Amino acid sequence: MKNITKLRSLCAATLLTAGISGSCFAGNVTVWAWDPNFNVAAMNEAAARYEKGHPDFHLKVIDSGKEDIEQKLQTMLASGITSSLPDIVLIEDYNAQKYLQSYPGSFVPLQKSIDYSQFAPYKVKVMTVGNQVYGVPFDSGVAGMFYRSDYLKKAGFSDADLQNISWDRFIEIGKQVKAKTGVAMLAYDINDVVLPHIMMQSAGQWYFDKDGKLNIAHNTALKATLQTIKKINDAKIVRPTSGWSNFVGGFNSGKLASVVSGVWIIGSIKSVPDQSGKWRVAPIPSLNIPGATHASNQGGSSWYVLTKGKNTKEAIEFLNAEFAHDTDLYQKLLVDRGALATYLPANHGYAYQVKDPFFGGQQVFADFSKWVAQIPQVSYGMYTQEVDNAIAAEIPALLNGESIDKILSRVETNLRYQIMQ
Repeated sequence: MKNITKLRSLCAATLLTAGISGSCFAGNVTVWAWDPNFNVAAMNEAAARYEKGHPDFHLKVIDSGKEDIEQKLQTMLASGITSSLPDIVLIEDYNAQKYLQSYPGSFVPLQKSIDYSQFAPYKVKVMTVGNQVYGVPFDSGVAGMFYRSDYLKKAGFSDADLQNISWDRFIEIGKQVKAKTGVAMLAYDINDVVLPHIMMQSAGQWYFDKDGKLNIAHNTALKATLQTIKKINDAKIVRPTSGWSNFVGGFNSGKLASVVSGVWIIGSIKSVPDQSGKWRVAPIPSLNIPGATHASNQGGSSWYVLTKGKNTKEAIEFLNAEFAHDTDLYQKLLVDRGALATYLPANHGYAYQVKDPFFGGQQVFADFSKWVAQIPQVSYGMYTQEVDNAIAAEIPALLNGESIDKILSRVETNLRYQIMQ
């Protein structure tokens, strides 16, 4: 590695002396990312654009499941065996602080390379530790209720009937859809926390309070969330799923009437051309508690550069050029993949005026950009994943009728020992 570095330095000095503009980089920048229809596709599009002006640049995206990436990343950072780490890794916002604080020195601070004033402040906060800012913000996870208008129409409902409804009304509509079409209203994976995340944040609360203290047993939004999930399950309007592929396969095969998820799911929904014109998007349903809204967030991720990567400098230059400057990239990603930018200069333009035929001519991104501003801001803290695991482990007890108060009390007690709060 030292010899390669010396050769690059010598090459760069030679080019500079000769007055030649160019690069001595001849390797692959490697990236770990998940979701071929969204994050992986976005990275490949960015690379194709960058390579036009940098012909010696090559990017290799390794597509793995999110859980697999998280496990490999944590194992390598914890063990110190880092030779197989990529140059860039995608990290979900919920877990960013955990990695940054648990493994100091593993990620490159980028405040000298990236103009963070050009990104949504809530997104920058996720990747800030002290005076250092890490990562390049990517997408917003603003949530929506995607639904099959043909199924809803067959059940006697118009698009107007889906606007700004409560979860209780959603359940009633779901019963009619199931009875009249035979199609489940919603998918539900008891091991997943997509719905709890969306419901809870829509009411302005999280597992932790603003000071980072655990907030479980007396969390009104979390209690209302679990009550709602129990109601949805009891109404028998769900299609049980397990894992990402099974979830996506459910709506791609026409076995679901709606999907409540982040805007990033658009890439997967639109992957079946035969369903064009049948989908619409409405605001998410609201919980029946004070302060509840029809806006929330699910997921959202950012790109982080690892200090042990083999091509750190090139990785930073690439990310800065494409994800922190190229507004047209974001316009294309928005139309093609549903990647709603947190890069502020890209939050206007032709993509936001597009009447998408896949969604019956709806200006879906104009709606999503409006909902972004309404998302209640919460603090994800360091231990969202640990709480997620604890909550998921109690879902069977919830569905079997155990008291929610007992469940939340037990979860909080166990977590205080686990995360030392």
